[in-house]
Amino acid sequence: MSNPVTVHLRYEIDADKIEEFREYGQRWIRLVNRLGGTHHGYFLPSEGDSDEAFALFTFPSLADYEQYRLAAVDDPECVDAYRFAVETKCIRRYERRFLSPLFA
Repeated sequence: MSNPVTVHLRYEIDADKIEEFREYGQRWIRLVNRLGGTHHGYFLPSEGDSDEAFALFTFPSLADYEQYRLAAVDDPECVDAYRFAVETKCIRRYERRFLSPLFA
């Protein structure tokens, strides 16, 4: 039995481009779900730091996540979503962590 893997992303975003980041996130929620994952959402600034956002999504296994990464390289919608972030400069940097989820 393979273990699910949850990817935790921490973004440093441009606070003046929150709407662009929101669009970026909406695109990736749909794309991750289409490519075999379960997206748990993006979490945008509300109170506190105005330049920090998070995302969480889960794949059934690390191998499934790696397949998603390979598929995303050639997927036109994924390429376009990445290009959108680069062109708008809504993301300054990001960190990726892999977690072992515990679900009820």
